[in-house]
Amino acid sequence: MISTETLSQFSLFNGLPESLLREIAAISTEAEAKQGEFVFHEGEKADKLHFLLKGSIALRVKLTSRPESVTVSFISTPFRSFGWSGIVPPFHYTSSAECDEDSTLLSIPADSFMKLLENNPEHGFVVMRRVAEIVADRLRNSHQALLKTL
Repeated sequence: MISTETLSQFSLFNGLPESLLREIAAISTEAEAKQGEFVFHEGEKADKLHFLLKGSIALRVKLTSRPESVTVSFISTPFRSFGWSGIVPPFHYTSSAECDEDSTLLSIPADSFMKLLENNPEHGFVVMRRVAEIVADRLRNSHQALLKTL
């Protein structure tokens, strides 16, 4: 099981009380993924929130105007999250996440995580505001990447 100390290093969880971090740790799973493996595919039902512990993940989207996918972001710094679609309606991944190198990942089931946030609304608000910042950052990255393809 992941430690609360490690969880607190994620910006999404920074400053949360130890009791809530323990509950998040209890529902989290750690997994290894090999280079070239997909964590999820664009359009799939999103049911988890993912975090990078070690390695590198490329986030890619398909364009109708091109046969190949376009990389819109790299997650290569430990303690960053991806797969926010698991906690934001309509709960479908907006990109594909492919391991750019062997990686260690942490996954949290979206339903269980959202229940924890609902049971702790003052902290849930902080977490969801941070999720909104992540979404805005990914949108900016996507726009820049797409403009480069034109």
